[in-house]
Amino acid sequence: MVETSKKRWYVLHTYSGYENRVKNNLESRKDSMGMTDYIFDVVVPETEEHYKTKTGKKKVRMDKEFPGYVLIQMVMTDQSWYIVRNTPGVTGFIGSHGGGSKPTPLLPDEVKLILSRLGKSEDKKTLNARVGDTVTIIDGAFSGLNGKITNIDGEKGKLKANINMFGRETSAELTFDQVKPILK
Repeated sequence: MVETSKKRWYVLHTYSGYENRVKNNLESRKDSMGMTDYIFDVVVPETEEHYKTKTGKKKVRMDKEFPGYVLIQMVMTDQSWYIVRNTPGVTGFIGSHGGGSKPTPLLPDEVKLILSRLGKSEDKKTLNARVGDTVTIIDGAFSGLNGKITNIDGEKGKLKANINMFGRETSAELTFDQVKPILK
């Protein structure tokens, strides 16, 4: 088992338009080549959905925050570097000086800024509550209201809760840091 404290974020340069394909290739290669202890997370920086109607059909297109780039969290070893570098669609690491030199990882502040702009978090938040528990909303439009949890998505750090507004139950999607569990 590799020491996970050595995992860092790096930026890959890819062919433009191949970002999602590179992500899928990296995720399948890390499993098939036994690199799950070295390659952890692959993120394509997409920002927002744009809807376009063409020939009467509504299509959704995700615009890229950084076209041609993919973020990867990994432990840099000769083998992990080789596998990532030789993934189809990857043209190289950003911060590498060529000649087989290892790239420079992103600084923690850079990672935090980029991931927050994408609505993601490097460290997963946890919630000490279960479906059916009541929470107090401490941040956002529904601040001060109580809600009953109907769904928890630990991967995204979000939950759905039913809140009572104007005598009707309304479902609200909230992040873990917007709520505080009510202790029984």
